[in-house]
Amino acid sequence: MRAAWYEKQGAVRDVLQIGEMPDPIPAAGEVRIRIAASGINPGDIKKRQDAFGVGMAYPRVVPHSDGAGRVDQVGAGVSSEWLGRSVWCFGAQSYRPFGTAAEFTVVPLEKIAPLPDKVTMDQGACLGIPASPPTAPSRWRVPSRERVS
Repeated sequence: MRAAWYEKQGAVRDVLQIGEMPDPIPAAGEVRIRIAASGINPGDIKKRQDAFGVGMAYPRVVPHSDGAGRVDQVGAGVSSEWLGRSVWCFGAQSYRPFGTAAEFTVVPLEKIAPLPDKVTMDQGACLGIPASPPTAPSRWRVPSRERVS
């Protein structure tokens, strides 16, 4: 698959590489998403720039935590009903080395939500972490506008 990654931190023009990587395979409880749109948020930039001063958590990082696409593979224990569904994901690269800046990403089932028919993939990639609830169940619904207390 084609992907973007970095192996050291710094300015995007100095560290970002684009090339081929092996396709990821979902483990138990995970889905693989064929990414149609990858969202970038401030946390992604801060990690790449080492704004938190913690260095590289992994030797190679495929950035971006948010994205949208279609589920094309499921791991053990995940219903085949997810296959072919349009979804959005959040936290793909949160505490993990592989985000959504690639043709495919693999995430735990609890980090995806169905993408409503009238929501484009580009819009879905913007939902990500900001729209995810503190405890997103795997069979999630579109977020409400209610306040969480």
